[in-house]
Amino acid sequence: MGGDVFAADCRARIGFEVLANRWDSVIVYVLGERGPMRPRAMLARIGGISPKVLNEALRRLEYNGLVERRRYAEAPPRVDYALTGAGTALLEPIRALGAWAATHGDAVLAAQEAFDRG
Repeated sequence: MGGDVFAADCRARIGFEVLANRWDSVIVYVLGERGPMRPRAMLARIGGISPKVLNEALRRLEYNGLVERRRYAEAPPRVDYALTGAGTALLEPIRALGAWAATHGDAVLAAQEAFDRG
């Protein structure tokens, strides 16, 4: 990483910012698992996400260069989303975080419950 990892311009912050959003990692994972998808198919696959929130997340991921939006000149118009090279490269740390959650999730939930009980 080089330099001061706490500096305002630290590149590691980019990764943390991308992973910080609740849905961004889920969308990247689903696109990595299934390949290019239309928004309606993503809604069905993910569950629990509204169309508005999905659209916002897709725009954010496109802005960050992790997904690309593909438009097709058809009637009716068709759009799908696919991972870019950077998005595909993000799958490894997302899978590692998923493995961590599988191993330590129960302990985290137990700690949260104990904290809430005071």
